[in-house]
Amino acid sequence: MNKNYLDKQFELRYFEMNEFGVASPTSILTLLEETAADHCCLINHSLDQLAEQNIGWILISGYMQIERYPAYREKITVRTWLSKYSNIKGFRENIIYDEQGLIIGRAKGLWVFFDIEKRRPIQIFNDIKNSWSFKSEECINYNIAKKINAIDSANYTRIFKVNRYDTDKNKHVNNIRYLQWAIESVPDEIINNYYLFSIDGRFVAEAQYDDTIISLAEEDGIDTSFLHTIKIQNNNKVCAIAKTVWKKIET
Repeated sequence: MNKNYLDKQFELRYFEMNEFGVASPTSILTLLEETAADHCCLINHSLDQLAEQNIGWILISGYMQIERYPAYREKITVRTWLSKYSNIKGFRENIIYDEQGLIIGRAKGLWVFFDIEKRRPIQIFNDIKNSWSFKSEECINYNIAKKINAIDSANYTRIFKVNRYDTDKNKHVNNIRYLQWAIESVPDEIINNYYLFSIDGRFVAEAQYDDTIISLAEEDGIDTSFLHTIKIQNNNKVCAIAKTVWKKIET
């Protein structure tokens, strides 16, 4: 079996649909994370096995671009692989195919190997590097290290409380929650008439259980493009920064 990449098929379920009858952006991100988790299992370094050693993978930046969101019961295939390593980081690539083998989405992320208890990066095990190896091809030519500036104020804001279900096994707020919070601050005119074409995000600091979160969104000076900042209310600490691009829904 080729461990350089993994193909995983999904059939979209009803609860993964949005009001337009297609998969929501957060559902797609969930499937990407599930595929990455299976890729870890493939080399006998599952997330559970790593957690027993108080180690996990933390996403620090990522980009997702979706040409078309799949419909209810549609089958898709996610292909994932690692394109590059450093001592503590790895670039994960993803391509999403429909049943006809056409590409409907791409995503890439920069992940850090992380000591959960000490809250700091550590060196990736040699066995992981050797088992996965890497496939240098990139799913998309996009720089996910480029700086995105935080915004201090915005025309569109929403406030959220961090609940227990917002945190994951690594004891921090899951990155999918930040996407949800960012989308919630986008004006209704966009949500009702456009779909999320792309999101480019940076994860800056951790939010904790019981924090109050402010989600800010501001037009980026380009039609249907927004800058987002997620921060903690009581200390103004920035947790995540993002840019989203929206495309008109075809009727």
